[in-house]
Amino acid sequence: MLHEPLAAKVGRCLMTAAHRLGTADPVAPIQGLLSRTFALPEGDQRYGDNALTPMAAPIEPSFSELQPGMLRFTIEPLGPGASGTDRRDEATREMRRLIGAFFGRDALHWFDERSEAWRGFGSGGNLGYGAFFGTSHDRDGLAGSKVYYETRPDQLGALPSRLLGIVRTVTALMPSLRPLFTTISAMRDAGGQRLTFVHARAVRIAEFQPVLDALGLGHRMSGLMQTLGLSLGGRFDLPANSTLVAFGEGPDGPEFEIYVMLGMIPDLPPNFLSLLSLGLNERPRELTALERWLDAFTPDDDVWPGRFSILSLRTSRSCAPRVSLYLRPAEFELPARALQEAA
Repeated sequence: MLHEPLAAKVGRCLMTAAHRLGTADPVAPIQGLLSRTFALPEGDQRYGDNALTPMAAPIEPSFSELQPGMLRFTIEPLGPGASGTDRRDEATREMRRLIGAFFGRDALHWFDERSEAWRGFGSGGNLGYGAFFGTSHDRDGLAGSKVYYETRPDQLGALPSRLLGIVRTVTALMPSLRPLFTTISAMRDAGGQRLTFVHARAVRIAEFQPVLDALGLGHRMSGLMQTLGLSLGGRFDLPANSTLVAFGEGPDGPEFEIYVMLGMIPDLPPNFLSLLSLGLNERPRELTALERWLDAFTPDDDVWPGRFSILSLRTSRSCAPRVSLYLRPAEFELPARALQEAA
């Protein structure tokens, strides 16, 4: 057991969470990917050198109000030392394999067309992390799969025309935004693409008001401010590089999501989760789903699932801001000794 690949523990963690949430087996569809990604033993400090969850093994479960009860997680494909190009190609292969097997030929054709500029010949080298890969599962099996492709400014022209129009509107109003990755997702009966930016400078949440106004989402700012302000203990300004914003095109028009990197907030309230839960009191079904999700990732010998890495709020013209919460599971954090050696 001392030299057991971490993939075995990752699999057990995901299967336990699936049992507690009542979802189908999340491991079998991607067993090969997990084995290739987590081949080193548990606690190997090399796992900490990753772009998804630095200083922990690169797996990040998440809860979404918009998908309550689902088992969702993201990984950085392949083990430590893999190149960004290798990770991009691995994520693409897994995405194509799952789409073809679970969602059919038409969905695969759609993905191939949509992803060509990021995966095909001429998509370029000099990649950093290359790509992340994620899946979501419900009681009926694989509900969705997504790939997060590292994106350069010169690739924006390859975005779908409506999304490109949104992006041009946004960048004209906030030229300080820097593209980070594009997310291409496939569900059972739908697909979509979004672009995520990082705000490299410190920013006040209210500075996004002109962007929301231009997208017809200005009426959603009060809801964003209320939830973020409550959860962050009255903080409405965010440090440099702590804020990501994503834009997409949904059935009713533009979509906006703001992500707060909680580890970069210097005065995050110790009762953060209680404050967030307070904001969900008016939505008891979603609050219950959050509580079940927390329990699903809490080890039997512990009382807490881990550290929360990201809080996000997603909104559109017809949907008020809804919460997502991302987790660094306690059982995949590197031990203190490994952290000291890496430092």
